[in-house]
Amino acid sequence: QVQLVESGGGLVQTGGSLRLSCAASESTFLIHAMAWYRQTPGNSRELVAGISSDRRTIYADSVKGRFTISRDNAKNTVYLQMNGLKPEDTAVYYCNAGSMGTSFYPNYWGQGTQVTVSS
Repeated sequence: QVQLVESGGGLVQTGGSLRLSCAASESTFLIHAMAWYRQTPGNSRELVAGISSDRRTIYADSVKGRFTISRDNAKNTVYLQMNGLKPEDTAVYYCNAGSMGTSFYPNYWGQGTQVTVSS
């Protein structure tokens, strides 16, 4: 069973920055691609960014140039650096461990962390 624990969410003003972290179980982290999704009320979860085990990355068009996903295999942690935040980035952000080709295929979910961007 993969366990994922997110942290780093909060309230920030438009144009500000946040860094989300997701700590994963040691037994599973190295073999999985990792991703961040987000969800707003009444909508399905959407992929924000993904990173493969060999550090290939994919991004949603809406966050390209503003968000950066990275992973630290020594710490079993994946990060999402979010710069230039906009009110439309407000959502619950979820970490996922899955697989990645040209798209990301989600499998295990974290509990989510709230990001709120005020205008």
